[in-house]
Amino acid sequence: MSKYADFEGLRTQAVALRREGGSKSSISLWVRDLPKVDHRSPAEQGRDAARQRWAHEGPRREAAREAAVEAARAGVGPLSDRDLFIAGVALYWAEGSKSKPYRRDESVAFINSDPGVIRVHLAWLTLMGIPRERLRFRVMIHETADVSGAELYWSELVGVDRSQLQKTTLKKHNPKTVRKNTGPEYRGCLVVRVSAGCDLYRRIEGAWCGIVGASNPNREDRMSGLE
Repeated sequence: MSKYADFEGLRTQAVALRREGGSKSSISLWVRDLPKVDHRSPAEQGRDAARQRWAHEGPRREAAREAAVEAARAGVGPLSDRDLFIAGVALYWAEGSKSKPYRRDESVAFINSDPGVIRVHLAWLTLMGIPRERLRFRVMIHETADVSGAELYWSELVGVDRSQLQKTTLKKHNPKTVRKNTGPEYRGCLVVRVSAGCDLYRRIEGAWCGIVGASNPNREDRMSGLE
């Protein structure tokens, strides 16, 4: 006789005892050696197993991640002016406004939500000889967020009074959009604009083309930095 048949036989007897007035505790003791039936679906069992694995594996992975990040941070060391110059040019060309052949606008405007990126950009502007009085700051944020808190945060980060910020740009709320950039850590973006920045823009453009050309001396690749 199979184990399944034994189980079914015992189950039938347990049901009969219960109908005859046997207590639940007595029946539970009588059938306690029987294998427990897992009523979870395969999907639920998979999710529970994954959670158990992550509870064990998660802290180890996080410790390894933090160690790798710290080792990389320590490996950078102090920046030379040339290091900061190249990093700042590359950062601007990735995140800053750029003139187009069909729209010649050689203004210098940089926008980002990462405070570390903003700090590097400001340090680079100082290196480029741009005085603070030529800088204009403006917050861009969703209208449902903590606007005043964001303005205070960014003004303190860049070292200006909140009243010196330009009028904040508010993004209209779309009820159909499921936003993930919410909560107290969401402070929108900061726009850093350099007044009378035409000359600086041309220096940035030329330096970027120089970086591209130095990385690959092919003329076609060198000119692609402008596109």
